[in-house]
Amino acid sequence: MAARIADLIAAQLQLGQYQNLMAEIAVSGGTTPRALYENLACRALEWEKIRVTLVDERWVGIDSPRSNEAAIRKAFAKATGVTIAGLYNNAETPQAGLVGCAAMFADRRQPFDVVVLGMGEDGHTASWFPHAEGLSDAIESDALICAIRAIKSDITGEEVDRMTLTLSAIRDAKMIVLLVTGQTKRTVLERALQPGPIDDMPVRAVFHARPDLWLCWAP
Repeated sequence: MAARIADLIAAQLQLGQYQNLMAEIAVSGGTTPRALYENLACRALEWEKIRVTLVDERWVGIDSPRSNEAAIRKAFAKATGVTIAGLYNNAETPQAGLVGCAAMFADRRQPFDVVVLGMGEDGHTASWFPHAEGLSDAIESDALICAIRAIKSDITGEEVDRMTLTLSAIRDAKMIVLLVTGQTKRTVLERALQPGPIDDMPVRAVFHARPDLWLCWAP
């Protein structure tokens, strides 16, 4: 799956470079997409013309073992010249850091060429956790980024404060890829594809907005 999706993404990034001189991909953290990123980073792309933006981030520094940015930088280590834009800054909370993060997108002129999403066993994607504080902003606002405070669970861990791209930022991407692995998540996915409240399974918001997304599952 990693190799096949890397083929698709590489082609889309090359098209973005051809059309707009630069290309941009937004990527999610977690273990599922790591092989994809490592595979993609080995491709002979013009990496100096590509920016990698995080889909979401725990509100921890890059020196934390729970930092998505740190994991992404490691996965793309072989992509010489690539620009990686993290979402964490030194503000005390995501809410306090929101203005600084939003400034990263002030000069955004085009949709993402590619967005890579995952899905948790609770039906979350990005940092859109079920019934989280700020979830309605993430799904409904016109802003491109928002702060979220999740309800603590085994899935969130201790880091309930997050920064995340919104549906508004994601839905206009030229290509959206959702990666899912394992039988447990396949069962969750089948539930999420059924009608039901978005607050219960926020990944449904992406399915509603972009039914043409690439939905990829592997055992």
